[in-house]
Amino acid sequence: MADTKFKMSRERYDEIAQELDYLQTVREKEVAELIKEARSYGDLSENSEYDEAKAEQGKLYSKIAEYKNLLENAEIVEHVTRAGVIGIGSRVTVLDVELNEQSEYQIVGSQEANPMIGRISDDSPFGKGLIGHRIGETVTVEAPAGELKFEILNVTY
Repeated sequence: MADTKFKMSRERYDEIAQELDYLQTVREKEVAELIKEARSYGDLSENSEYDEAKAEQGKLYSKIAEYKNLLENAEIVEHVTRAGVIGIGSRVTVLDVELNEQSEYQIVGSQEANPMIGRISDDSPFGKGLIGHRIGETVTVEAPAGELKFEILNVTY
């Protein structure tokens, strides 16, 4: 996993770094306080507050480790693109040729992807299918439902 790079924008990198700082400073102290308080209740073998606080601590340390890994293996993607060519950071308007429906998406790194709001990962079949193409081209994307054809109507950055 050491060679795995996580593509993300500078903004996303900064968000993760800020969240990591919060977890390591504020949240870690809060959880330590919960454990300290729960210990004061006595017998730890039947102390549900203590068990919950320790579980919370485990989740916290797991999240901290995840964020550290993301930051250590981050590849900051600058939005350098050639005019009219789809790349990471591009906003793309496509026409589903079969359904005759228009949709707009933004191509982003996997750490920023959220298909529910139109942010498609460059690693997804759809993202890979669009990257490198231009306005006016029709691309075919392999999907679980079969081949889908999209005409590229517009590209902005």
